[in-house]
Amino acid sequence: MKPDVQDVIPQRYPFQMIDKFIDVKPGESAAAVKLISINEWFFANKQANNLVVPRPIMIESMAQTGVAAILSMPEYQGKNAFFGGIKNAVFQDDFRPGDKLTFTVELKKLKHNIGLGHGTIHREGQQICEADLIFAVE
Repeated sequence: MKPDVQDVIPQRYPFQMIDKFIDVKPGESAAAVKLISINEWFFANKQANNLVVPRPIMIESMAQTGVAAILSMPEYQGKNAFFGGIKNAVFQDDFRPGDKLTFTVELKKLKHNIGLGHGTIHREGQQICEADLIFAVE
């Protein structure tokens, strides 16, 4: 399924970090896309010759993607999911304006209100980041 981002996750501009979902499999996985623009709020007051997306923003984007796999499940619809932590985040490169990024998160474990997912970020088919994410549902 390809739901609208605002129908699944509660974040809104400027904290909504993904543009659209490619695929959401409730309770299993989610994939989303983000096109990095030079007009992003986190580039304000930066020198135009060295614009790099802060890495925590990329982790948050990955987390928002993973939350969709949880909140699209019937038993969790209408609830809030929180990003509980990062384990083993590895970055191979930076992210810059003009990059089209694909986020994928596969849920590895979901028990009661706690979930564990493995996420990746790809640019033009090349993996740039991977991390294990912890989620909590309220």
